[in-house]
Amino acid sequence: MTAVYERMNDLFLDHPEIFEGFRIELLRGNIVMMAGPDRVHNMIVESVIDQIPRDRWHRMATQDIAIPGEDSEPQPDLVVIERGAFEGPGRLVPASAAMLLLEVVSKYSAHADYKIKRSMYAAGQVPAYLVVDPFAAKCVLLTEPVGAGEGADYTVERTTKFGDPVPLDMVGVTLDTTEFQTLPGTPR
Repeated sequence: MTAVYERMNDLFLDHPEIFEGFRIELLRGNIVMMAGPDRVHNMIVESVIDQIPRDRWHRMATQDIAIPGEDSEPQPDLVVIERGAFEGPGRLVPASAAMLLLEVVSKYSAHADYKIKRSMYAAGQVPAYLVVDPFAAKCVLLTEPVGAGEGADYTVERTTKFGDPVPLDMVGVTLDTTEFQTLPGTPR
């Protein structure tokens, strides 16, 4: 499947207008295309970025992640890496370098965010995975990954409603969610 992904990447480089407004990820051998994020989504990501100190952390939006043993190249909404943990060029950052990954649930991403990426990020031993759901007005913080492959999971899950603080001890902040906006409907 990587050959197909590489071909799509070549096609994108040759004809970017075809994919304008879409996001493309490789998730467990499947190429997934989604519409670009809406304003509420982007405002949530911006708020989280603003609260994580830049002097200690790289806060990278839509950075591709490499997960050992996975036929996947997910593109989280936010990747937080401690400065000096990984240096070098390229679009893939090893999952082992990430301290925190963030996904904001969109109309069509709920299953991938809550299920597929949960086990993928746990398989990559990413210490913390934060799912922000503007449809359900909640944050789900997952920590302490165990296992490998599709059976990997996080052993600790903490759910917090919008407006309540979310302790992100791994990056040394308490996330203020009072500005997080909601979206109508419930895609989960």
